[in-house]
Amino acid sequence: MGSISSNFLETPLSQHPLRFMLRRLVHDNVVLCCLTEQELIELENYLTITEVKKGDVLLVQDASEMDQYFILEGILKRVVASPEGKEMTLRFARETQIETCYIAWRLENRAPYSIRAVTRVRVAKCPMMLWTEFMTRHPKLKHDFEYEVMRMMNEIMAHIIALLLLDAAGRTEDFQHKNPEMAHLLPKKELALYLNIAPETLSRVLRHKDHLLRFLG
Repeated sequence: MGSISSNFLETPLSQHPLRFMLRRLVHDNVVLCCLTEQELIELENYLTITEVKKGDVLLVQDASEMDQYFILEGILKRVVASPEGKEMTLRFARETQIETCYIAWRLENRAPYSIRAVTRVRVAKCPMMLWTEFMTRHPKLKHDFEYEVMRMMNEIMAHIIALLLLDAAGRTEDFQHKNPEMAHLLPKKELALYLNIAPETLSRVLRHKDHLLRFLG
């Protein structure tokens, strides 16, 4: 389990010494790139820049208070745990992407999973209530955001199906095909956990693929 810390380095975006650089990163986000300069300035008043270490937990499973996260640097993972403590990684997200508990918040449920840092991470976050109110004033943004949330849910469903139907080599190939950049960035231990295979098995699959590519090349 990662550490649950309340000692994150947090600064309002409007007061951050790197404000102008961070604003550019915020605007590059997959759901925020549709905003005009004036709309971005409006949103900036709600955003806090949060920096966390590898293993720190941004959102704890079963929490009632939730934020919307826009990833500026690093990699996050979404993890669900059973009452016995067994964990399953549902997805990874990196810079320009989002993490959210929007569906649970809309249904007035507690967070059904945790959000944890795989690497050192910097995010812009907004309380879910303020984020939802902001979206209602900007229909195009709301459309793009909800489409991205649906795409993420489809990604998780495809991952679960792959775990059920594919062997270790098939799961690895499927992930590398769908997420080529993420496959290179992730620590092998994290990828093995996501694919539900032993790290040694993943190493063997990757070595076999490298040998095959060299032979064919």
